[in-house]
Amino acid sequence: MSDQLEIEGDHPLYGTVSVSGSKNAALPAIAAALAVSGQLHLHNVPSLDDVHIMLQLLLSMGVSVTRPAPQQLTIHAPDSLQPAAPWELVSRMRASVCVLGPLLARFRKATVALPGGCNIGHRPIDLHLKGLAALGADICITNGCVTASCNQLKGTTIDLAGPAGPTVTGTCNIMIAAALATGHSVILNAAREPEVRNLASLLNAAGAQISGAGTSTIEIHGVSSLHPTTHHIAPDRIEAGTFAIAALITNGKLTLKNAPAQELATFLELLTLIGAQITENPAENELVIQRSTPLQPAHVVAQPWPGIPTDLQAQLMALFCCTSGESSITDSVFPERFRHVAELVRLGADIRISGNKAEIRGVPRLSGAPLIATDLRASAALVLAGLAAKGTTVLHRIHHLDRGYQQFDEKLRGIGGRIRRISEKSN
Repeated sequence: MSDQLEIEGDHPLYGTVSVSGSKNAALPAIAAALAVSGQLHLHNVPSLDDVHIMLQLLLSMGVSVTRPAPQQLTIHAPDSLQPAAPWELVSRMRASVCVLGPLLARFRKATVALPGGCNIGHRPIDLHLKGLAALGADICITNGCVTASCNQLKGTTIDLAGPAGPTVTGTCNIMIAAALATGHSVILNAAREPEVRNLASLLNAAGAQISGAGTSTIEIHGVSSLHPTTHHIAPDRIEAGTFAIAALITNGKLTLKNAPAQELATFLELLTLIGAQITENPAENELVIQRSTPLQPAHVVAQPWPGIPTDLQAQLMALFCCTSGESSITDSVFPERFRHVAELVRLGADIRISGNKAEIRGVPRLSGAPLIATDLRASAALVLAGLAAKGTTVLHRIHHLDRGYQQFDEKLRGIGGRIRRISEKSN
């Protein structure tokens, strides 16, 4: 059985939404438990399909996982675990490759199946392997698996520059591995995303010596082991951004609790320029978002941090479909990330694609239609468009949504969204 969402659009959203823990911060944090000798206690862990897959992966290797309370995990990777990640689980989530670095660093060997294809474009793990090889790992790829081994990783200088910019998961993977290498390591062209800073905070709390996380140069002085610690997963900036767009696209007013305003600074500046009124309440860690004027078109380039996140590109496109005038979005990170365009056009959107650029001409009104979700962020964009459209939209294959948004439809119902989840028989 699979689920679908039925959305009755053209109703403004009002109320308060609590932003859940970050998917993109939780996954490398869970993988980092493999490098910790003893228990790792994680708080504010979102309940997502991707998180569940990562936990299944650890359990398959012999890791113990308990839940002392909702949104909390206690993870213990014993010295006796089997450092192998099977294809059946890795194929379901590309971020599973984040276990490679910690396994190699602590257990001196790892076998991890190569990740499969990706619905938002080609995302190779070459930079991960390049970085681990530079640290001294012997790497062999056979039968669809990466097998890596070493006597002891040794500090070095690693350049993670890639054709589409820095790699976030690659930076996380190499940072964990280098934390347990002997000597001094420098990561050049490191990803600067907040999720990298969040992971460095975890590792430092466990005894690592990492500086520069959040900049393009990270320095690491290796330590012999990482000890037990407790870590808080940061709020999800992409979820917060998605709900900010939901307020604007429905002409409503939302209060976002636990919203990471600093991590969304460039994005919030864009929303203000196109007509949003954003009130920040730092004492309560809240953002209040509504329209201050009719929305204006804009020309946006999705870029690595601190630019507009590629993970908000599709949601912004849905918003521009409902904005008078001509807007454009260029995705410099994943130039093939436009599979949502055809579905938005089914709702009546006017969009033209040229390479990695989408030109959007706003229309007076979208109209409900049956849609098919193609990936995580595209799914969110189609829900937003359905909320703004006149009539009923039915979104199929919403398992993508459950990968990265905790109780998305329930949260929307809590702020006035007329949306219901129904089951359908698989064909």
